Amino acid sequence: MYSESLEGKVAIVTGADRGIGRAVAEGYAAAGAHVVVSSRTETDIQLVASEIESDGGKALPILYDVTQHESVQAMVDEAAGLLGGLDILFINAGGNTIWNTPIEEVDPGDWHDCIELNLNSAFYTIRARIPYLKKRGSGKIILMGSGLGYRGQVNLTTYSLGKARLWHFTRLLAEELLPFDITVNEMVPGIVHTKLKESELPERKLVDQLGGSYEYRKLPEDVVPLALHLATMPKYGPTPQTFSLTRRWI
Repeated sequence: MYSESLEGKVAIVTGADRGIGRAVAEGYAAAGAHVVVSSRTETDIQLVASEIESDGGKALPILYDVTQHESVQAMVDEAAGLLGGLDILFINAGGNTIWNTPIEEVDPGDWHDCIELNLNSAFYTIRARIPYLKKRGSGKIILMGSGLGYRGQVNLTTYSLGKARLWHFTRLLAEELLPFDITVNEMVPGIVHTKLKESELPERKLVDQLGGSYEYRKLPEDVVPLALHLATMPKYGPTPQTFSLTRRWI
């Protein structure tokens, strides 16, 4: 049997300044992990780390830019040096930067930036992390996927393609790291409201998305139990798998 405790573990959560990343960072800290709160917004990560520590957890805020591999490498080296190693990587940084745009109207620079944010940034972070996981003798890599990476959506091609490539990267990376007891899995959260004020928070309920496709509308904290479960699985646990919080096939 295994417990859902992260006592003694070091976890990096990217994009931890808000939304899902913040909720997962807080959840991992509450489970006993020393959490590296990382993002490119210094005031926000300082605030998150301060609140985690006020609640009795352990947090280290480190500023970095997920799209710059030199910045990512420096962040990982700093975290491992200060905390004595690394065990868990939760890759949450990403997002859609091109909305409702047909391919013929997509600016090549915007295309590159969207792919950079959703695929290349994961590569930079994982590449820097692998040597430290190998030194630990095992580890967990969890990537934030999307249902659009499987079924896509018209005029959201760039984002959908980036997430589809991310899933393929998850599969290939898991096979490569299998001999080292490092598991690599993808989490698909579905609809999560992440940018609302407390007074505007919606009810948790089913909503009609894309014409008759009813989906469970969630808040960031609803994602934490699955993120915690994946981080606490035994080293011989599942890899590479997709764990979905959606109500239908992805």
